[in-house]
Amino acid sequence: MNITKIDDIQAFLAVAEDQSFTKAAARLGITPSALSHRMKSLEERLGIRLLTRTTRNVSPTEAGERLINSLSPLFEMISQEVEALGELRDKPSGTIRISCTDDQIELCLRPKIAKFLEDFPDVTVEMYVDYGFTNVVTERFDAGIRLGESISQDMIAIPVGPDIRLVVVGSPEYFEKYGEPKTPYELPQHKCVDIRHRPDGSIYAWEFEKDGKEFTVKGKGNIVFNSTMHVLNAAVDGVGLGFVPEELARPYLDDGRLRTVLTDWTPYFPGFHLYYPNRKQSSPAFSAFLEAFKYR
Repeated sequence: MNITKIDDIQAFLAVAEDQSFTKAAARLGITPSALSHRMKSLEERLGIRLLTRTTRNVSPTEAGERLINSLSPLFEMISQEVEALGELRDKPSGTIRISCTDDQIELCLRPKIAKFLEDFPDVTVEMYVDYGFTNVVTERFDAGIRLGESISQDMIAIPVGPDIRLVVVGSPEYFEKYGEPKTPYELPQHKCVDIRHRPDGSIYAWEFEKDGKEFTVKGKGNIVFNSTMHVLNAAVDGVGLGFVPEELARPYLDDGRLRTVLTDWTPYFPGFHLYYPNRKQSSPAFSAFLEAFKYR
């Protein structure tokens, strides 16, 4: 009788989910060639092809799909039960993976992370800076951080910061040279530091509101980042006007290196929320993280 190793089945499930030997191998900590060899050996022992390979991607065969449907729930259950064993430890342990942006780290996580790690030394927190609105479920993150208004209803959302507003900021040197816009409609005549969240996405349009009417404006910028922190730094350096969270710019506003304009056009709105799939999270480490970082 052929003996199939459990780790070979787990490797197959990883390849089928990622539809890539390269991605699955990185997740499993082995080389793509070694993973490919394991899959060929598994198929030979079972006497049936589980994966269809092309030069572009990898996909499960009908037999592979059947194996996925029958075994994936079992491995998920095993994973949950192993994580639940952490409840028997004196302290929570494990790794928490969070998808977020650099300004969210600065405003919501950085102020509390040192104490959290001191209180829970057996917990590792991995923060992945990403402006691409990654799917936290498919990419196996424990949670992500977004503005409250942009989180889908099938997620549980916990506030990790107060209401915020985005403000237009510039350096005194910039305003001395180019003047201050009196309305958002003047921004196309100014040098604006733009942000593009994804390489294939569009330039983010600055959002304003006046007398209950919402509208967007795009300035005339000649520098683009995908990071709010770099937009802020460019504004401090006098490169142009930036559109950033007010509290992120607070240190520079307080010491005079930046000034705000058009504040009457930028109201407050629900701030950053930690969100995660609408299912029970049994990990004591994740529960401790939620308790430590939720906004009170």
